[in-house]
This record gives sequence, C-alpha cells and structure tokens, in this order.
Amino acid sequence: MLEHLHGLFPRAPIYTSMFEPRVFPAFYRSWDIRTSFLQRVPLSRSHHQMMLLFYPMAFESFDLSEYDLVLSLSSGFSHGVRVPGGRHVSYCLTPPRFLWTFDSYVRLEGVGRATRLALSLIVPLLRRWDALAARRVDTFVAISRVVQERIDRCYARPSRVIYPAIVDVDSFQTSDEVDDYFLVVSRLIPYKRIDLAIEACNRLKLPLKIVGGGRSQAALEHLAGPTVEFVGKVDEATLRRMYARCRALIFPGEEDLGLTPIEAQAAGRPVIALGRGGTRETILDGESGLFFAEQSVDSLVGALQRFDHCAYDPVRIREHARSTFDLSVFREQFLDFLEGEL
Repeated sequence: MLEHLHGLFPRAPIYTSMFEPRVFPAFYRSWDIRTSFLQRVPLSRSHHQMMLLFYPMAFESFDLSEYDLVLSLSSGFSHGVRVPGGRHVSYCLTPPRFLWTFDSYVRLEGVGRATRLALSLIVPLLRRWDALAARRVDTFVAISRVVQERIDRCYARPSRVIYPAIVDVDSFQTSDEVDDYFLVVSRLIPYKRIDLAIEACNRLKLPLKIVGGGRSQAALEHLAGPTVEFVGKVDEATLRRMYARCRALIFPGEEDLGLTPIEAQAAGRPVIALGRGGTRETILDGESGLFFAEQSVDSLVGALQRFDHCAYDPVRIREHARSTFDLSVFREQFLDFLEGEL
C-alpha cells in the first residue's frame, strides 16, 4: 500500500520510525525516507519489538510544520504524528490489534507467558496514548467497513471507507481450462485457519494445493492427507496461473479485507470463504463465490459439497474485481477525496 501512495506523490518524503534497507526492495533506496532517533539506537532494527514503548515518542518527534497535508498509513503508531500547520489524514489499516483486542491477539499469535505478562503491563499505557493520538487526526479513512466499525468503537471517530490499492486486474488473466484442484494462498500461521481447509479436503478426498509458508507448516503437513499438496512459495507468474486454473480459492480465515480472494476473482475464479469480516465486502455470494457460516470443518465441508464451479461466470467475477478493487479505482477515489479535504 505504501508503494501505491508513493506512486501518487513521488516527491513526498516518507517519515518512519526506522528503516532497514536490506529487507526491502532495492527501489525503496531511491525514496526520500526520513527516520526517527530510533534509527540510531543499537539493535533497534534487528530487535524492533524491544522498542515498543518508544514508538510514540519516535513519531511525535517529527517536525511536520512545513506541510499543508500529511498522510499517515497506520496500523500502529504513525497516526500519532503532530501536524501543527496542516491537515492530517490517516489511512487506517486497523487500530492496533495488540492494544484493543489484547486477549485474542496473544492467543492467536501464540505469545509466551513471560511476554504476555510484560505486554499486560505496557498495553494499558500504549492504549491510552493511542486513543489520545487518534484525537489529533483530522480525518480517518478506513480500508473496509469492518475497520470503519473498529475505528468508531476504539476511537469514537467517524471515517470514510476507500478500498485500498489491491490489484492491477489487467495483470491477471482468466483461463479457458480449469484443473481439478482447490487452492489456498496464505501465510501458514494459526489465525489463518488453514487447518479447516486441510481437514475438509481430507474428509471429502478433494485435491488441495497450498501456496505459502510459515511457522505452522510442519503441524499442517502432519495434519494433511494424501490429496493435499504443499507447493511452498512461487513466483508471481506461477501464482497467477494457479489462480486462473483452480476450481476455487478456499479462504477459511477472518480478515479485515483479504487480498487473496480479490486476486482470485481478478483471475475469474470463485472463492469459498467464511462469511464474516471483509469477505462480506469483497465477494458476491452466489455470483463470485460461496460463503460458509461457521469457522468449522463441518460448515466448510457443507459448502464444498454445495459448490459447483460450472455455475460461476469468470468474466462476471473478473468485472466485479475490476469495478471495485482495481488500482485505477483507488487512485481516482483517493485523489478526489484528498481534493475535498484541501
């Protein structure tokens, strides 16, 4: 998302707490990136979690008085910048989960007991700062209605929904042929609930290909039956081809929006998804995909049994993705919005 905002305003400097060039694409090094005092703290970039208490100070330390408009892209601390001379628009990916849904966050992330205890002492202080920082924002923009509701609940602030720059639909192609497999594209971590897709396909003996890696891979491989294949990480061309030729993408997790369902639809393929969270905004039930109601194996099995890939029109699915989530749509909506702000 940062790359798309930079594309809109290529001469605008980017302020961040710290920056480690070697972990980012090489072209980032040509950008005007300005870092806080944390950049000079020993071990800060290799052990950034240890800097948690200092992030508020880092972002408040920037002098932004020369700017008429400041955009913050935030799921944590950047909305805390001070903008004394202009307007501050915060494009909010989400209010920070570890502050506002602490119990579920540490459970899903598998946080250890000692870390959980330390965080329980720090989180109330950071949550108070986060709420105060939100009052300094002039206008919030949310990436989805789910996030809009969370902004209202956490910050008691209204917001405008503008879906982010997600896909260039023209970079995806549909296929005249559909192969006999279902597809999962995901990081393999607990809250994504890839175990549901594996167990459902085990039970029905359906072919499933899983693209991606992560800390849960070994456990998921142990769970998988003979019809499940772990493909690992693939290049963009291979992934787009796999999207275009799958029977459907399976999306068993709950997300604020979700990238992979939109990519699958850009390739003309339907999505079988949990009917909660952002999928309610990205998928047309019965037209571009099929919802299952509960985050359980039985519910997903029922959806797979009902699913008929021949009932879905790839052209219509692709046009749905284009009309709502194409990069051009974001650019037009966001620039119109900012013009109104100024």
